[in-house]
Amino acid sequence: MRTRAVIGLAAVVAFGLVVYLLREVMLPFVAGITLAYLLDPLADRLERLGLGRLAASLMILALFVVTLVVTLLILVPLAANQVVALVNALPGMVSRLQAIIAERSGTLLERVGGADVLTELQSSVGTLATQAGTWLLAFLKSLWSGSQALISIASLLVVTPVVAFYILVDWDRMVAAIDGWVPPRHRATVRDLARQIDGAVTGYVRGQTLVCLILGSFYAVGLWLVGLNFGVLIGLIAGFLTFIPYVGTLTGFLLSVGVALVQFWPSADWLHLGLTVGVFLVGQFLEGNVVSPKLVGDSTGLHPVWLMFALLAFGTLFGFVGLLLAVPIAASIGVLVRFALARYLESRLYHAGQPVLIEHNVEHGAALTSAGAG
Repeated sequence: MRTRAVIGLAAVVAFGLVVYLLREVMLPFVAGITLAYLLDPLADRLERLGLGRLAASLMILALFVVTLVVTLLILVPLAANQVVALVNALPGMVSRLQAIIAERSGTLLERVGGADVLTELQSSVGTLATQAGTWLLAFLKSLWSGSQALISIASLLVVTPVVAFYILVDWDRMVAAIDGWVPPRHRATVRDLARQIDGAVTGYVRGQTLVCLILGSFYAVGLWLVGLNFGVLIGLIAGFLTFIPYVGTLTGFLLSVGVALVQFWPSADWLHLGLTVGVFLVGQFLEGNVVSPKLVGDSTGLHPVWLMFALLAFGTLFGFVGLLLAVPIAASIGVLVRFALARYLESRLYHAGQPVLIEHNVEHGAALTSAGAG
């Protein structure tokens, strides 16, 4: 048992080291495997309808690629224009927010820090905002102009569908082969753990993807109807970040309120300010009471704190590859920890003492009864 544990731990460490060293070239392969994993149930359904595995894989990936290309052609120009406009307008909005703060709380700040504290605060924050906007705009331009970025994007668009196609065609054979490697005496346990991990991963990823799409569309349309500047962009950002618990709603709320204060405060337009806040209140209500319970539910076993830690930790260590691996690894660890805890609670180590004493007393009593009967 100890030897197997050491071998398993060594395999996990080796896998993590390989992923870390090759993280810059693994993105299209990890993305392709992830895509094949998510599309496998659809391929199985087409197979049950009488379509061959090869034809089903071709049809699914062709439809996916066409849908992705059309979506990118529509959304990327819109998002890019709004991002550039937001970055350019950021220093002015920060300056306007400073003026609002100074107007409402300038006297209090002067009492707390002196007569010069307000002027120094406005100057430092304004300079910081200008530098941040300039840096962000330069960073976004470098993403598109850098040769490494172009190579990564090209490999992602070309290699990922090819990898996904081959993995999707051979998925069932691969699963059967891995299942055959498991010792027969442990096969039922491993299959049960694999089903739990699969349920947690698919339940979260597929459900949370729909939640992000629904909430992103709701926030974008709602803020656009309110008339908020950059409302579509803020809504899309909030929807995209919803896969991190509470981060999407909080980010979108702070951005929209800040833009709304700059846009509507001069005329004291409380109606539009209230509508902007109302969009996120309604969205949060729908997410917590309707959308997430229906699409994600509580069966995934992924606690929000554990999920946030996994996303931040793996994203920091492995970049975007880590973000793709975070959910399945977090789900796997959660299932294995619950399995180990259940075994511990059933073990003699946990029940040492009273249960063992009762068992001993029962055996001793049975021996005395047998002796007396003899």
